[in-house]
Amino acid sequence: MTPARMKLPAIVATVVGAGLVLLSWSQTWFDLLIESSTIGGTGEPVAVAGSVASPALAALGLAGLAIAPALAIAGLGVRFVLGVLEVLLGGCVLLAASLSLAGPVAAVSPAVTEATGVAGAEPTAELVASVTATVWPAPAIAGGALLVLAGLAVLVTGGRWPASSRRYADSRMVSDGTSGSAAARPASDLAIDDWDGLSRGDDPTDDAASPILDAVDDDADPADGARPSGDEGTSGANR
Repeated sequence: MTPARMKLPAIVATVVGAGLVLLSWSQTWFDLLIESSTIGGTGEPVAVAGSVASPALAALGLAGLAIAPALAIAGLGVRFVLGVLEVLLGGCVLLAASLSLAGPVAAVSPAVTEATGVAGAEPTAELVASVTATVWPAPAIAGGALLVLAGLAVLVTGGRWPASSRRYADSRMVSDGTSGSAAARPASDLAIDDWDGLSRGDDPTDDAASPILDAVDDDADPADGARPSGDEGTSGANR
């Protein structure tokens, strides 16, 4: 696939990666078993969601989703900035998920506190009988890897992506070179300009002819010039 055609795959990978992160964050990451001899210890496993074990994934996933539409419309310079941010986001996702998996007892500590009322890293760790990881941290790791790969693709190929099409083009006046002049404006606008000029004290009889007078002359009936005035008609009749 040519670099110019990598735009859509990179954007899709960004959306999929961020979606996997958010999906994983909302699911159960660990099955926690608290000592039955303690308050709140029932011997039944407690489901610990990703929102508890790795709460930062929510913000990271939403940030990844925000990058996708920005990539679709960004220019060259902004595109590279977004690529760097996406690589950093993916790296943060991988780090957050890895820390939770590497230290499951610390990751489930908030759940122990909620169940027993005991706070603190060491006291809660003593109350944990066992912690079993589920498969749901894996989508977060996969999503983080996708974000990193998509960001790298943006950095490597973004300079040769096609320019974004504009949905709304700037409107331009089409004329024969007289755009903005009095000849290209309607008589009503010219009349307003003349009245404004009179209110400012401008003399409409200057060498530069008044636009409204020109407009009136242009709209005049040619037959009116051949019609005799009232005085001339009366004079002719008396002869």
